[in-house]
Amino acid sequence: MQKDDPVNVLGEALTPCSSVDPVTGYFRDGHCNTCAEDRGSHTVCARMTAEFLAYSKYVGNDLTTPRPEFGFAGLKPGDRWCLCAARFLQAHDEGCAPRVDLSATHMRALDIVPLSVLRTHSLG
Repeated sequence: MQKDDPVNVLGEALTPCSSVDPVTGYFRDGHCNTCAEDRGSHTVCARMTAEFLAYSKYVGNDLTTPRPEFGFAGLKPGDRWCLCAARFLQAHDEGCAPRVDLSATHMRALDIVPLSVLRTHSLG
C-alpha cells in the first residue's frame, strides 16, 4: 500500500494524532495517514468525548469495548483517534462531533468534510 502524501488540511506537514497509547491511524502509526485502500478515510484526528463515544456506539461502531484479539484496549474520553471522515461529518450533523486537531487531520478529509466544518470543531 502506498501512503498518500502526509499533508494536513492546512497544507502543512501532517503531525501525529496520538503517540503510543492508543496507537491510531489506518496504518497504526499514530498519524491519520491514508491510501487508496483506506475505504473509510480514517483521516480526522479527534479528541474523544463521552458524548461522541456513546453516539458512535449507538450508530454501530463501538470504540469503547476492549478487543484484545486486535490489540485494542478501547477508547475513553480524552484519547485521540483517527476517525472516518464520514462518521465525523455524521456526528457533526447530529450535534455531537468531537474536537479535532487540524494539524493532524489529513487533507483527504476535505474530500468529505468541508474545512469550515473542521474549523468549527478545532481544538485551538
